[in-house]
Amino acid sequence: MPWPLRWFARVVTVLLALAVVLAGVFVYTVRRSFPQVDGSLRLPGLSESVEIYRDKSGIPHIYADTPADLFMAQGFVHAQDRFYEMDFRRHLTAGRLSELFGEATLDNDKALRTMGWRRVAEQELPELAQETRDYLAAYAKGVNAWLSANPNASDRSLEYSLLKLQGAGGKPEKWTSVDSLAWLKAMAWDLRTNMEDEIDRALAATKLPRERVEQLWPGYPYDRHAPIVNEGGIRQGRFEQHPEPAPIRQPGARRALQQAAKTLSDIPSTMSAGDLAGIGSNSWVISGEYTASGKPLLANDPHLSPQMPSVWYQAGLHCRKVTEECPYDVTGFTFSGVPGVIIGHTDRIAWGFTNLGPDVADLFLEQVEGDAYLYKGQQLPLDVREEKIKVAGGKTVTLTVRSTVHGPLINEVIPSAKPSGEANAVALQWTALTPGRTADALFALNRAKDWDEFKAAAALFEVPAQNLIYADTSGKIGYQAPGRIPVRENGDGTWPVPGWTGEYDWKPAPIPYDQLPSIENPADGFIVTANNAVIDPSRYQPLLTQDWSYGYRSERIRTLIREAIKKGPIDAATMARIQQDTRNGFADTLVPVLLKVDLAGPAVQARDLLKSWDRSQSLDSAAAAYFNAVWRQLLILTFNDDLPEGARPTGGDRWYEVVRRLLDAPDDPFWDDVTTKDYTETRDDILRQAMASAHQELTERLGEDVTAWRWGDLHTLELVNGSLGTSGIAPIEALFNRGPLKVAGGKDAVNATGWNVQSGYEITAVPSMRMVVDLADLDKSQWINLTGASGHAFHDNYWDQAEAWARGDLMPMYSSEAAVKKAAAHTLKLNP
Repeated sequence: MPWPLRWFARVVTVLLALAVVLAGVFVYTVRRSFPQVDGSLRLPGLSESVEIYRDKSGIPHIYADTPADLFMAQGFVHAQDRFYEMDFRRHLTAGRLSELFGEATLDNDKALRTMGWRRVAEQELPELAQETRDYLAAYAKGVNAWLSANPNASDRSLEYSLLKLQGAGGKPEKWTSVDSLAWLKAMAWDLRTNMEDEIDRALAATKLPRERVEQLWPGYPYDRHAPIVNEGGIRQGRFEQHPEPAPIRQPGARRALQQAAKTLSDIPSTMSAGDLAGIGSNSWVISGEYTASGKPLLANDPHLSPQMPSVWYQAGLHCRKVTEECPYDVTGFTFSGVPGVIIGHTDRIAWGFTNLGPDVADLFLEQVEGDAYLYKGQQLPLDVREEKIKVAGGKTVTLTVRSTVHGPLINEVIPSAKPSGEANAVALQWTALTPGRTADALFALNRAKDWDEFKAAAALFEVPAQNLIYADTSGKIGYQAPGRIPVRENGDGTWPVPGWTGEYDWKPAPIPYDQLPSIENPADGFIVTANNAVIDPSRYQPLLTQDWSYGYRSERIRTLIREAIKKGPIDAATMARIQQDTRNGFADTLVPVLLKVDLAGPAVQARDLLKSWDRSQSLDSAAAAYFNAVWRQLLILTFNDDLPEGARPTGGDRWYEVVRRLLDAPDDPFWDDVTTKDYTETRDDILRQAMASAHQELTERLGEDVTAWRWGDLHTLELVNGSLGTSGIAPIEALFNRGPLKVAGGKDAVNATGWNVQSGYEITAVPSMRMVVDLADLDKSQWINLTGASGHAFHDNYWDQAEAWARGDLMPMYSSEAAVKKAAAHTLKLNP
């Protein structure tokens, strides 16, 4: 062989050998952090042995003799599978991301320190029940036992190995009870409801008169979309359920507000991807009167931003013998970092959550001068504190946080911002910034045995306020609205208000729990919650909010349930089919109008797709692809010229209602494109342009054959790791991110796979999990998670549920000891 070829062959051989070695090292490093799931381990601090059974999906069921052992083992198991996620969340909620990622996350940390989530969690801990504090401490002990057993970065997870290479990450400190409580503040933040609506209204008012701004937030359509509670009202100071029918219904602050909007956007969205319009949930419960088994069925699918790994972690927590001393036998969805089960069922009851959406946060415009602010005619000193933010690879940053009587000045975390005008600062008052008892509520829910105990637990659930639906094995179904909901001296919480007068302050006491809506065994035989209005305000006076979701999902679910009742007994498969419904709720309104518009050119062929469209948004639907493209173009063309950035439409059912009204007003000023000179556009001009622009867009993206267009080719889901998956370094992102997946559905369909019209069709919000509970036989219940049990990239359970989730499949949700043991693929025994 000539020497150049011999030299080349040797180089190739060396490179191949090096690649094999590096691959081996990589595989070894990756697999070294995978948890032990078989055999036995010693766990100092246990009083008795604990058994952990995992099925093929890696879902653990934990069996113990005492609550302390049970929650300690849960902490250990969460750490085994998800410790990096827990540690990342801990840094996020404490405003310490810059310790890991340097200056890139400094604005995030400034915003979080200004809010003070961890400070509130620290204040909250001593106010909790002693039992709750004991369980939080036991959980932390389990996490720390795992940490002690895994001292090296490569033992913990791949992320720590990569952070170590850049000189960050260090050795994690021990887990504490406050770390768990702080995550509940993050959950409350992402479900905070109408704060962005307040800012959007105010920003829109900088370009439009108030009456035109009000057009963009129409009232809830009670005449078309039923609220959750249709029975009852407040009598003698309490909410009482009764069969009474509902009546038939027919400037200087601008810069400060922009800074406030920037501050809010800098707070990392732990579950919402920053697009709150896509955040919601579905839940419904059907009485045994209408089911095949004669017992209730309950369904739930919370809509959150897609996370990798999923925000949820499935688990079962079981006392070997359920007694007064050890009362837990609960299976469901947990948060890694938090003990107990958030959504699920015990051996007797089941419950689900959707966001109730009360107005629990207000923005107060303040007049600040130096270190004082005006309040009721007096100059009061600002409350001032300093925060030290450590920055990896940089110097520690000192942040000064200033607060008024209403709350922190959220416009002050951007140093270059210098508000001016009469109102030159914005303070945030939010119920979650007051210590509460939600952690007490979680443990009470997990041991509740009946409706009365469930309601007693709900009374402790303060933030975030959720719609709680209920069913039990005795056949009862119910609904309870909990939460700390403020009562205002004046105003309705829809606009930022002057803080210096005191006339819009909150009263000392919130709405009493006994006055919040509640029903059991309603006449309808079913209850549906989908972020729709809770109750008609004509029958209920305390203000919950003015900014509900507009009821398109809830009304579609109610329609499907009524149709199912007519066809015969309902079973779990019917519930699952309803969860997968993709019908577009606005198509019946918009399509007939589109078909009447004079249209010429190649877009005609695309519009013809809508003539026979069944309104479903399936993967293979060409009509759904075109309709959604038209909808996108319609919103952009109609509103972007009138509204400032930040207040522009992202889509969803509020805009269904806005456009519904505009379709009946063809000459409304919103139809006019203010950027065109010497011409005033009307409705049909914009509809025509929207159809033409949509055709052009899809032709460029999907080809000229309109019949070959597919909604699934546009509507895709990328599962992105919340930290290193957004690093901007492609090889690192490839280690942790997965997808894309083609997914059916759409924003405010029952299968609510949300997308943002301003940025494209890619999915920004998803049913983060799905669950159907059968109260006749709990082992026949079903569930699915978005990704998988493991937080370790390349583990078999990292995203093994994702494709099944995308197809709409569910898995068995076993909970009895016999079923759990039969399905077990791994058994681990923890010994004292």
